Amino acid sequence: MSVADTTPVAGLEKGVASLSVENSSATKEHTNEDVDEEDNSADEGANDDESAAKKKKKNKKKKNKKKKKAGPGASGQTESLSVPVSQLFPNNSYPEGQICDYVDDNKYRTTSEEMRAKDRLNEKQIFDLRRAAEVHREVRHNVQKRIKPGMDLTTIAEMIENGTRTLVEANGFESGIGFPTGLSINDCAAHFTPNAGDHVVLQADDVIKVDFGVHVNGNIIDSAFTMTWNDRYKPLLDAVRDATNTGIREAGIDVRLGDIGAAIQEVMESYEIELDGKTIPIKPIRNLCGHNIAPYSIHGGKSVPIVANNDPTRMEEGELFAIETFGSTGKGLVVEQGVCSHYAKDNGQHLPPRLTSAKKLLASITKNFGTLPFCRRYLDRLGESHYYLGLKTLVDSGIVNSYPPLHDVKGSYTAQFEHTFILRPNVKEVLSRGDDY
Repeated sequence: MSVADTTPVAGLEKGVASLSVENSSATKEHTNEDVDEEDNSADEGANDDESAAKKKKKNKKKKNKKKKKAGPGASGQTESLSVPVSQLFPNNSYPEGQICDYVDDNKYRTTSEEMRAKDRLNEKQIFDLRRAAEVHREVRHNVQKRIKPGMDLTTIAEMIENGTRTLVEANGFESGIGFPTGLSINDCAAHFTPNAGDHVVLQADDVIKVDFGVHVNGNIIDSAFTMTWNDRYKPLLDAVRDATNTGIREAGIDVRLGDIGAAIQEVMESYEIELDGKTIPIKPIRNLCGHNIAPYSIHGGKSVPIVANNDPTRMEEGELFAIETFGSTGKGLVVEQGVCSHYAKDNGQHLPPRLTSAKKLLASITKNFGTLPFCRRYLDRLGESHYYLGLKTLVDSGIVNSYPPLHDVKGSYTAQFEHTFILRPNVKEVLSRGDDY
């Protein structure tokens, strides 16, 4: 309804002005008084109509404006991890990660309207990443209370993966697990997950690295933590946690990757640990590193070293990175050892395999994982069987890459902490940050 329709008032004034006037002055005065009264009455009526219209419109606006309902948040999650995060945080209201303002030459970005406008163009990816990050936080908060010595690693892996599938509402390439759950113990630093038939039991004196990923529309959150039940390993965990946070702090747009590695190494090597009466320096594992993340690809092509080198490659605006550092009481160097469990389809062009079983397996891998990493347990879950020869053929031909377990020297202990962050145009957001690490 339009505000204050003035047409009736104008008509009334015109009608009064055209009245014929009598010759007597009394009549003229009387008529003028009547006109004045009618004018005043019309003006008052118009004002009343205008006020009522405004009030009605204001009330109408208030009535139509619906507030978005807030969800219960993470506190609404069950102990059995049964509630998808989309129900806990409706309307993409997922918590933002740790926000870090840029410094030095990039300080202007934080307050730049141009950078803020540019940032808003990327909202969809940010919402997807925050959803994946919230899944990671809720799953790990739950399993950190449940993982105990005496548990079989297969039980732990399935607990994490089933929880992830439920909370992210796994649906193929739209959402699901980012890569197989890494459960690497002691001198094994990375890339171990149990295969079918493996019965590895967690011991009270073990140091276990828990590394798992979540993706939403190919946007992967990669984050890891270390657990131990013996306080003597605390300096090792402290060193690696501090080194990871140092790498995150030093990271930014136009920062050289080699400079980040130097900062990480300096912090890591400032720690030492006493084991069995010996003081041992904590070393960064120099042939392991962080990496950028591309859509549906856990390793996007850039590597973030954890030791000093002269790599001049720079981080760029909009890139997604996982900073992960590994510390060791051994040599600080890992080698491939043991039965492989981690695999990923190569992103390059290859001739199709000739072996029928390899062709069949490749079709299944392409349909279910694309370029996302997978493990043998995932193939078993799909109902694949007798696939060992086909898988070996794909690996030997380079169509599928294998990632065997990585070990330092026997008897050593290793630890890992990792976070995913994005270099937004106006701020750096550490997406996977939580109150645990």
